[in-house]
Amino acid sequence: MAEGTDDRALPATEELALAREALAAGDLTHAADHVAGALARAPTLPEVHETLARLAAASGSGGLDLFPLHHHTFVGAVVARAHLLAAAGRPAEGLDLLVAAAAHAPRTDWAGVPWVTSPELVEQLGPDRVARVLMQVCAAAPDPVPRPDRAALAPYLTLARNAITVHPEHALLLGTASALARRAGEVPLAVRWASRGVRAAPSKMGEVWLGYALRSAGRTREGLAALRRAVDHDPEDLAVYADIAGTLADHGRLDEALSWIEQALVRNPSFDCAVHTAHRLRFQRDGDVRHLVALADYIRDNPDDSHEHSDLAECCRGRPWLGQLTPPTTSLTVRPAPLPLTGPESTPPPSTEAARRLRQVAHLAWPHPPAAYDTAVALATLDLTDLLGLLAHPPQTPDNALGRVLSSQDPALWVRCVQVWTCLGLLHHRTDEPWATSTRRQVLVELAQAAEVTEAALFALMTAAWVDPSVRPDVARLVTQRLAAATGDQRAPLPVTVSLAHLALATPDLDPECAALARMLAGVPAQPGRGPLRGLLARLLRPFRPRLPSPPA
Repeated sequence: MAEGTDDRALPATEELALAREALAAGDLTHAADHVAGALARAPTLPEVHETLARLAAASGSGGLDLFPLHHHTFVGAVVARAHLLAAAGRPAEGLDLLVAAAAHAPRTDWAGVPWVTSPELVEQLGPDRVARVLMQVCAAAPDPVPRPDRAALAPYLTLARNAITVHPEHALLLGTASALARRAGEVPLAVRWASRGVRAAPSKMGEVWLGYALRSAGRTREGLAALRRAVDHDPEDLAVYADIAGTLADHGRLDEALSWIEQALVRNPSFDCAVHTAHRLRFQRDGDVRHLVALADYIRDNPDDSHEHSDLAECCRGRPWLGQLTPPTTSLTVRPAPLPLTGPESTPPPSTEAARRLRQVAHLAWPHPPAAYDTAVALATLDLTDLLGLLAHPPQTPDNALGRVLSSQDPALWVRCVQVWTCLGLLHHRTDEPWATSTRRQVLVELAQAAEVTEAALFALMTAAWVDPSVRPDVARLVTQRLAAATGDQRAPLPVTVSLAHLALATPDLDPECAALARMLAGVPAQPGRGPLRGLLARLLRPFRPRLPSPPA
């Protein structure tokens, strides 16, 4: 479906005027195009619907042939066809198209028209079909829908009320209506409808809808009881176990939450909802990044999960290097970075294209390290000269909100941003080369020795370890050595050491003793069961080789 809310489109009044002109001239095809444009801009304007009716009458066939469906049909044409189907006595098909439009542009009130909210529509559809429509609407809407966007749900909520008036004991209808009411912010109504549905016909889904409604109402204990009854109805539905575990964890009952998710994993160790929830809760319990790395591995190896999950991004959000870069350290300036490979005086500035691409991808935050790696693929075709040029001669900030804020408040943060994303771009350089002897590894390891780009280079190496398990031992060793060198360097500013400690804690397969040191430096509480740091500093602070470490055997 093509976008129907382009700000460059004509206003609805102009589209309507052009439609009327084309209709008067007998040019029905162009009239249909302009009516579709007017509907996309003002889907509830009565004058638009009047013109659509005139167009349908003029066509002699109800107008459906003027709005055919294709793979990329304009959303206004889809909505026009929906209204014509309803006028032709096929409202169920029309509702399906309106729901499709809602999935495409959920903030627009596509269904706010009389035929959708008419009580007579319920008699034409029947309760099962109404329930199906409500399920489709819920599937396309967040839970809950943001307050400014809820007006688009109002027609469907009216449809649900009308249907329940006629079919007050239809359990499926009551449950789906409850789910819609919950998304629309009508939580007390959602509880009432779900409760009636469970009384009419107890079922797993009925208890799930009731549990969700009660949970939204702040009645957590009752909500959990309903979800446990859902498990009694169907012990094999492991998604409910994950919901119970998530609810318990949200209310500080982490041990109980882990118990529920472990029960689910016993039944099916590979069930996606249980795996995602388990790794999230384990990380919540002890803060060990290995749980998130295991989740990233699972996501990479199982790209066809049953639905979208956000557990990894939620765990990484706002955390140093896992989801965002740390603020500049006191050693960072806006001067070009001295590069160990060539030096800034012999490194030419980047090309205009390289600077353009960098500005497009560079940001202060990312969902998680694999997502940052994927985003940096936009820099994959830049040659090494351009990439080093970006480091030695950082381009100007982008002409957008982020760039304006950084230019006026913290130019050094933009330089840091350039360094981070350029080093991520280096990860995509000559990926056909074996890691141990690759150019990308050699350059990043060299850059990790340069004070002003140490953290950016190490972050790229850390990211490589997230996306490629085979390089983890090598990267963990490199990060350990660099942290040890910074810890033993009395000239290193404290912010640098703390930032490197956070980088180390985000590195897969880090040695437990190094992780303990990193926790101490970063001020992160020690993990349960970890022993004292006896001999740790002495072992880690052995002389650090300043040049390129040898690749592993």
